[in-house]
Amino acid sequence: MTATIDAREAGFFGALAGDWWDPNGSSAMLHRVNPLRLRYIRDAVPGLDPRARRPLAGKRALDVGCGAGLLTEPLARMGADVTGIDAAPENIAAAQAHARTSGLTIDYRCGEVATLAAEGRRFDLVTCLEVVEHVADVPAFLASLRALTADDGVLVLSTPNRTPLSYATLIVGAERIARTIPRGAHDWNKFLTPDELTAALASAGFRVTGTAGLTWRPGTGFALGRDTSVDYFVTALSA
Repeated sequence: MTATIDAREAGFFGALAGDWWDPNGSSAMLHRVNPLRLRYIRDAVPGLDPRARRPLAGKRALDVGCGAGLLTEPLARMGADVTGIDAAPENIAAAQAHARTSGLTIDYRCGEVATLAAEGRRFDLVTCLEVVEHVADVPAFLASLRALTADDGVLVLSTPNRTPLSYATLIVGAERIARTIPRGAHDWNKFLTPDELTAALASAGFRVTGTAGLTWRPGTGFALGRDTSVDYFVTALSA
């Protein structure tokens, strides 16, 4: 089994576990973009009733790199039978504690996605948001995601693009100046362009069916659109 967890990255984000659910804390940016993430996911999964209160009822969902459950819990509230997995045990402990206080039943795991895949688990929806840029072995990681995605399932992935603008926005602006993202959270050299990610997903057995950019606009905040120069979402199905 190829290790995909980067111990340094897991330690970095595990140290933030106690602050994860504070909307004004180190994960404030994630709190702000979460509504857009959920909107993108709703649109990405075929056949969902946009008016339904629990549109994911009857579906099995996996949130990879779940942290303390900021996305995992809304997926559960949308009706899915949810599993969350993360590399940092501190994050999983925080996620479990928060789920208990929220009255939600979520299967949280700590460790390699390959271990979960080896159990034969398959999911209708796999989410992997802002994670692939932190793993130690991208091809092995994506291969495990394919093994975990049902043949008629959907993978939703987001990640920063490797452009001069993303460096200026995320590394210089957000980490060093505004400090809206913890300093050291990103290694710009590990960012993937949409073409690189599409090719890597194809090698893993996926085909990309949709892409959208995540941008920030003065006066209106975060928005989804065509501009993928800073950060972007990808929808992929089995090839």
